[in-house]
Amino acid sequence: MAALRRTLHVATLAAGARRALAGYIAPFLQHIDGTRPVDDTCAPLVSTGSLAGSCLANRRFWDKLHADTRKGHVPTFDWFFGYEETQGLLLPLLQETVAACPLRVLDVGCGTSSLCTGLYTQCPHPVDVLGVDFSPVAIAHMKRLLEGGEGQTPLCPGHPASRLHFMQADAQNLEPVASSGSFQLVLDKGTWDAVARGGPQGAYQLLSECLRVLSPQGTLIQFSDEDPDVRLPYLEQGSPGWSVTVQELGPFGGITYFAYLVQGSH
Repeated sequence: MAALRRTLHVATLAAGARRALAGYIAPFLQHIDGTRPVDDTCAPLVSTGSLAGSCLANRRFWDKLHADTRKGHVPTFDWFFGYEETQGLLLPLLQETVAACPLRVLDVGCGTSSLCTGLYTQCPHPVDVLGVDFSPVAIAHMKRLLEGGEGQTPLCPGHPASRLHFMQADAQNLEPVASSGSFQLVLDKGTWDAVARGGPQGAYQLLSECLRVLSPQGTLIQFSDEDPDVRLPYLEQGSPGWSVTVQELGPFGGITYFAYLVQGSH
């Protein structure tokens, strides 16, 4: 019976990941590529409008996607929502953790989102933000944005002691990026949803790495539109010894989102 529950749980996780990103990726792909697939791995996605296959866990898919968004000269591109929609949750949390100065924040699978840049430019508390992504195209763009390339003004920190860095790295292997317990806040906005398309092992490995680099008193936040009845059992199973809670966000654009908080002792 336990084995059956595990099998059903994994199947539900995959279904949740399909629902979580289907509304964003398929229309966007059709916008940038018409009906042509990005590559053979992603052909089922564009041709059928579904998330069959595992292209969301494929780096070539994201390299192509980030390269095509640059053609529109958009400084940042956000799945789900951007920094503005998260600051009501993040700023009070950061204020509670001011003992670390500056507070170290890791954004896994940052892509070209405004989450890192918003924290750096608008947060009144000192933060040291690191954005990592396995797409070199995304990281190169964010570095240029930070330094003022592509006709942009260089980004200015919201606090004089704040810092912002970007590094190419796989969120499932953060050993080259950080030692254990080195971040007070780890952010995952849609990254788990994408990684889960490559199989449940990747999702568990992502969570394990996020918790490894997180301070024992720190907080991991996963942003998703996946229902709590799907995500919470997974997080509780994969985060023994950590407190797991959920907060509702939005609706934004008519969609309700959730912030899943995995926290150590305070």
